[in-house]
Amino acid sequence: MHDFQYHRAASLEDAAGKLKAAADGALVSGGMTLLPTLKLRLASPSDLVDIGGIAELSGIKADGGAVVIGATATHAAVAGSADVQGKIPALAALAGGIGDPQVRNRGTIGGSIANNDPAADYPAACVALGATIKTDRREISADDFFAGLFETALDDGEIVTAVSFPVPDKAAYEKFPNPASRYAVVGVFVAKGGDGVRVAVTGAGQDGVFRVAAMEEALAANFSADAVAGVGVGSDGLNSDMHASNEYRAHLIGVMAKRAVAACG
Repeated sequence: MHDFQYHRAASLEDAAGKLKAAADGALVSGGMTLLPTLKLRLASPSDLVDIGGIAELSGIKADGGAVVIGATATHAAVAGSADVQGKIPALAALAGGIGDPQVRNRGTIGGSIANNDPAADYPAACVALGATIKTDRREISADDFFAGLFETALDDGEIVTAVSFPVPDKAAYEKFPNPASRYAVVGVFVAKGGDGVRVAVTGAGQDGVFRVAAMEEALAANFSADAVAGVGVGSDGLNSDMHASNEYRAHLIGVMAKRAVAACG
């Protein structure tokens, strides 16, 4: 691990200032992605700015027709939140299925979406629910936020502060997990709300999370597992690795989509 300067930010403004002053700074809260990256020498920031102690970034609350989750809220906090469980139980279940207890009690929603790992769970929830990512500078729709493999719409020095999830009429998430990491080999989040039906897939795409328009159209006409049973997803552009071939991932998308629709009730 390379040498770096460690700073503990007292406020959001303090964090932004410390990040701007650093030659090559990086934010850290739970560290579930960044610390292994540093250990493997895949990154060498000059400064780490710890935002984990900023109280305003950790809250979870129901706000009208949405649930707003602070960027440093841990996966365990999301899973255990009465507001999330009551308004969007599928999101609580998703958070409860991330990693292991150690990861869930350290990892944060803001860190997860800012990293945009192609096998992470939260991007599927953000896109399927039509979430809005709030930063210290602006608001970004989930459709515009996830820009490709480990890429987002965040500008240099921009800090995720919260994610606002509209409350759906019904939603469910089903994934085929890697048995060791619990990352999604394929995960499908299905949501039905005022804007229609949205189906988002994680774990499968070479460019990260994506929507399946054909499934959305089928479910808009008939919201049932049978409606997506005949919708095929091509294997082109899907990941193929030691865990699953692209053809198998294409098959799993259909299986997980049917399970998610069935789970919506």
